[in-house]
Amino acid sequence: MHAWPGSFVPTLPGTAYPLRVFDSSTRECRPTATGKNARLYVCGITPYDATHLGHASTYLAFDLLNRQWRDAGLDVTFVENATDVDDPLLERAARDGVPWQALAAEQLDLFREDMTELRILPPEHFVGVVESMEVIVAWIERLIAAGAAYQVDEDWYFRVEADPRFGQVAHLDRSEQLDLSAQRGGDPQRPGKRDPLDPLLWRSARPGEPAWDSTLGRGRPGWHIECVAIAVDALGMSFDVQGGGMDLVFPHHEMSASQAQVATGQWPYARHYVHSGMVAFDGEKMSKSRGNLVFVSKLRNEGVDPMAIRLALLANHYRSDWEWTEQDLAQGQLRLDVWRTAVASPTGPDALRTLDAVRRALANDLDAPGALEAIDAWAHDQRVRGGDDPSAPGIISRLSDALLGVAL
Repeated sequence: MHAWPGSFVPTLPGTAYPLRVFDSSTRECRPTATGKNARLYVCGITPYDATHLGHASTYLAFDLLNRQWRDAGLDVTFVENATDVDDPLLERAARDGVPWQALAAEQLDLFREDMTELRILPPEHFVGVVESMEVIVAWIERLIAAGAAYQVDEDWYFRVEADPRFGQVAHLDRSEQLDLSAQRGGDPQRPGKRDPLDPLLWRSARPGEPAWDSTLGRGRPGWHIECVAIAVDALGMSFDVQGGGMDLVFPHHEMSASQAQVATGQWPYARHYVHSGMVAFDGEKMSKSRGNLVFVSKLRNEGVDPMAIRLALLANHYRSDWEWTEQDLAQGQLRLDVWRTAVASPTGPDALRTLDAVRRALANDLDAPGALEAIDAWAHDQRVRGGDDPSAPGIISRLSDALLGVAL
């Protein structure tokens, strides 16, 4: 599966600071990617209704992380998946009377367009589930061989008790785990399971559903093992950051970690678990099930500058939960106009201190609001006092581009 075209990333003077990011599993802000190489896996979309601002906010968070690593001179390998066969996709296709493959292809194309316009750096590997069936089946076979899987009727399940570290990603009590499993794709009430939390590995073929032939019987994979197969196949175990929205901490990232660790006998699956907050609209979390979505493509079609959208999203810290309003977009557009006016001058006040301030803010748990304030302060000085440094506007323009992904 192909990704989207990348934009040129300018180089900047000076030295970046080591990036520290909050780790959901240890609940502390820790250094990331302490070597010369950095490996990032981000859970991608299920392509049946893309791309709303909740998606955009998540992918923007990890774009910031990617950009900070690259500014520090790290060699980054970024992998993202697309769940291009899953129940929500099949249900939407049936509702609309279209082939599920056509719906997935259409929405993936739209997602690529949105990512391109928002200037999200593309992954080196953008991998779909459909193209990964053989790899996924091989991982399930490893779990079966390890005695960590069993059948209920003709479906295969993973035994969470096979992983003595199960629960160390999300740190939830049993009742919370059961509640979230039921809400987020699990089937804790299914009779015959050894533990209600045990997740599906392979769903045997059902009438009217897509299925693939395999040594496990004809069927299709469960959610969590898909990401394990794609991530570890491309990055290996103990990659640097597992990323996604906060709603993926449990069960998805918890189950993925356990399945990978049991299948390989190695720990950890990921060295860092990083999660973005939820975006609300009209008083509730923005989600497809509620229908309270604001789409990037709709805003673009209305003539909104994608850089204004990006700035509106960056005004909120990536870990915060917040609610989208029209005022957010208006403020993003205003900020964009002010910055573009400021860098249009042939000279300006010293910009190296601003570059240092932006780097410091972003190295501190991706503090994008702090980074924006630093450039706001430079633009204010430019308007009020001006400056005589001919290199300053260019430095500000390049740092906005390279570190924040905002083209001025």
